[in-house]
Amino acid sequence: MYHVEFPKFGWEFDLSPTVFKIGNFELRWYGLIIACGFLLAFIYALYSAKKMRINQDKLINCVIFGLIGGIVGARLYYVIFYSGSTYRDNPLAIFNIFEGGLGIYGGIIGALLVGGITAKICKMKVSAVLDIASLGFLIGQCIGRWGNFVNQEAFGTATDLPWGMTSEATQKFTSSPVHPCFLYESLWCLLGFILLHFFTRKLRRYDGQTFLLYLIWYGVGRFFIEGLRTDSLLTPFINLRVSQLVAAVTVLAAVVLLIVFHKKTSLTGCGSKKVMAMNQLVDEIPAEDGPSTIFGDLPPVDAEEAPQEENAASASEDSHAVPDSGETEGEESGAAEAAVAVEAPERSVEDTEEPSSDENK
Repeated sequence: MYHVEFPKFGWEFDLSPTVFKIGNFELRWYGLIIACGFLLAFIYALYSAKKMRINQDKLINCVIFGLIGGIVGARLYYVIFYSGSTYRDNPLAIFNIFEGGLGIYGGIIGALLVGGITAKICKMKVSAVLDIASLGFLIGQCIGRWGNFVNQEAFGTATDLPWGMTSEATQKFTSSPVHPCFLYESLWCLLGFILLHFFTRKLRRYDGQTFLLYLIWYGVGRFFIEGLRTDSLLTPFINLRVSQLVAAVTVLAAVVLLIVFHKKTSLTGCGSKKVMAMNQLVDEIPAEDGPSTIFGDLPPVDAEEAPQEENAASASEDSHAVPDSGETEGEESGAAEAAVAVEAPERSVEDTEEPSSDENK
């Protein structure tokens, strides 16, 4: 339990990291908040898929495998740059993911790598998938940072600003109020999402442009916010925050790519009306020419039953079929001969009963 205060605002909160506990099972607010952020990002992605001309079924594949890659990447990122000896002395502790220890940049890298590979396997345009993924990241990061607030982590150095925060966790570092870095990043991601959402709908000129702008937006904010924190991971060789180094590299790379692609107008979804007209785009998803999932498409039930139904129909037709012309002609010929045979005796009888005129005479 934490007693959190914002002294200059007169706000006080009692926070428990645990939602509830039943036996050995414990549901923590951090995990629940992260799950809510992921769910909202997923809903937004599905809602936007039609505008972005992305197949929803294939996008679900990317989300599922991207989530797995993100979790693995976040854990490895934290373990690799962790300065203590915990994981060297006890390698199995790497798998104790529920005890904490995730690096958000590692999660982004893992999710993008695995999700991008999945998109490629599903024959999707990877750059378009990255655009919609980046907007989902901003939603998840905006909401997920409130999990840090409940855990009283990811805070900064001492500050005299009105929104300075104190708690039992912050007082281990300083008796003064500290920067609520979780709040800074949450608001930064919220603003970035709003701006990039409208940019994607109205101004985007090519697939992948939103993703590059996301790298710049998030990287700039993370670079400065990370500089305020007291719990950052440091590079193993120099006294430099890992996240600041990664942020600087990604921002520079994204700026270079924006310059290189500044004349590009290859767009497959929503964006600039002028560019959409150039690409003859409409708000419809094109017909798919391949399997909708990486596992392939199972044949539909109708397709499996069609041969059986066709055979049954054929058998029914045979049982009620009209005889062919040969059989019909044979039957008609036999009937005609029988009729002649019947009439012939009748005429012969008449001939015997009626004598000719010569005999009467």
